Amino acid sequence: MIRLHGKVAIVTGASKGIGAATAVSLASEGAKVVVNYVSSAEDANKVVEKIKSNGGTAIAVKADISKKIDVEQLFKLALQEFGHLDILINNAGVYKYEPFTEVTEDMFHWHFNANVLGTVLTNQEAVKSFAEKGGVIINVGSVVIHNAAAGGSIYAASKSAVASLTSTLSRELGPKRIRVNLVNPGATETEGIHNTGLVMGTGFEEQIKATSPLGRMGQPQDIASVITFLASDEAYWVTGASIDVSGGFRH
Repeated sequence: MIRLHGKVAIVTGASKGIGAATAVSLASEGAKVVVNYVSSAEDANKVVEKIKSNGGTAIAVKADISKKIDVEQLFKLALQEFGHLDILINNAGVYKYEPFTEVTEDMFHWHFNANVLGTVLTNQEAVKSFAEKGGVIINVGSVVIHNAAAGGSIYAASKSAVASLTSTLSRELGPKRIRVNLVNPGATETEGIHNTGLVMGTGFEEQIKATSPLGRMGQPQDIASVITFLASDEAYWVTGASIDVSGGFRH
């Protein structure tokens, strides 16, 4: 069964990691996918080519989701290319861990512009773009909203704001036939995790594996599979949900 045949989806932050895996997963279920990126056209185009090589349809569109003009252009191009929109996966986001006493105004605004303002702008534009038949919004949060690690105060605060927005919007947009859900990844092995140099190959990686009931780090496809389910009509009775996809891991 092709669960998303005829659907059109925008996936923000889809050039790498969870976003890339989600774009490929949605396309494998029949969706036409807009692969959003902000910096790496090369990586985004690799995702598009992977989708096309598997018989799917996708385009790459550059946009900084913290900027209203970019978000408007992203959705405009999606509608011009595919004619309608059914699904928004709001995955793009940033994170940095620093001691609370070293938090700066720039660090605060960097997190909240990308993670919170970006959610507001993309969710607003999705509501405008969905037809009367409604649509699906899936915001990507983090398990840090439950148990934040030391040094992650601002990141956790921004993702907690995303959780609150999701819950509120599910109630406000339900009458418009728009489902809004939150997916909270746990520790997931992505390019970003590798680039920090703080997790993979360290004692922290071993701690994650030791405290996870499933005994391993998460992989992008683990998250993408749940997002794909929520995007499909199989989840038509699910809205306002906050789903941890973490292998049972807690900080």
